[in-house]
Amino acid sequence: MLLVIALSGAPSTLLVATVLAALPVGPVVACYLWLDRYEPEPKRLLASGLLWGAFVATAAAIVVQGVGGLAIGLSEEASLAVVAPVTEEASKGLFLLLLLWWRRAELDGLLDGIVYAGMVGVGFAFTENILYLAAAYNGTDGLGPGGTEALTATFVVRCLFSPFAHPFFTTFIGIGVGIAVASRSGAIRVLAPLAGYVLAVLAHGLWNGSTVYGFGSFAVVYVVLMAPALVGVACLAVWARRSERRMLTVALSDAAARGLVPATDIGWVTDLRARRQARAHARAMGGPAAERAMRDYQQAAVELGFLHHRYLRGTPPPDFAARGQDYVARIGAVRPSIAFPGQVVPTR
Repeated sequence: MLLVIALSGAPSTLLVATVLAALPVGPVVACYLWLDRYEPEPKRLLASGLLWGAFVATAAAIVVQGVGGLAIGLSEEASLAVVAPVTEEASKGLFLLLLLWWRRAELDGLLDGIVYAGMVGVGFAFTENILYLAAAYNGTDGLGPGGTEALTATFVVRCLFSPFAHPFFTTFIGIGVGIAVASRSGAIRVLAPLAGYVLAVLAHGLWNGSTVYGFGSFAVVYVVLMAPALVGVACLAVWARRSERRMLTVALSDAAARGLVPATDIGWVTDLRARRQARAHARAMGGPAAERAMRDYQQAAVELGFLHHRYLRGTPPPDFAARGQDYVARIGAVRPSIAFPGQVVPTR
């Protein structure tokens, strides 16, 4: 992909295109990280999702579309509306399927699927926008003579009005994967990701197809269909985020009844504001080391809560016992050395 990008224009053009393509990345990623605050996913996996979308998924899509175009002989419009959605959503969705297969323990439900899908989509959009912006400036996109005016128009449409497009499409696959993880039905575990892929392709194809018929059709699809659908998905994500607090409270309460975690600590773990207050209190009383201990305790308790929730639902991961023992050991090792606001600071 780096070679493809390097051959897409002069160094100065690529530099400008890269800077412009990077502008929406931070805000969109920040939105997904905000959703992921209750049980933050491993930073390494989130970064892997971004890199997969930016390099692996884009490269795979370019190769498959090129081979398919030569073999089938579709027109440019048909390729844009049909082949591109099928191949691009498959290449992006493959990362989620790999997570489902090899790192299923990291997927706890709907919100995790949405977050990982968003990361892959952001990475894909970043690289694709570089190519589109460079082509617009060079005049090789077939839409005009190029130059600053064409570059600005492409930037406005792709980076300002629709930075959510690729994350939004792939979110359907993420929802399907999240449903599959939480389900006890073998059929749903297979059909939910497949249905998510089909919806992702349909949304992507509708979006791409609207551009074939001019800006008027694109605007109608944007306002009438895509914007409401995006709002709906955003509301679903926020609802899933809020439901995690209730779920975490129930799971940790059951875990406390089994003696796995102190019941008095649950409020300091399930409430985000209380978490921050506890870390600030630890830092004020014991410095950075105490804050790190508090973070480790909260993280272990949250992970235990999500793992225990899956146990209560009857969908524990294969390594449920080993992971549970590890979290309980971390909680037991750190708990004597921390104190929440209003409690006496332990002394050694």
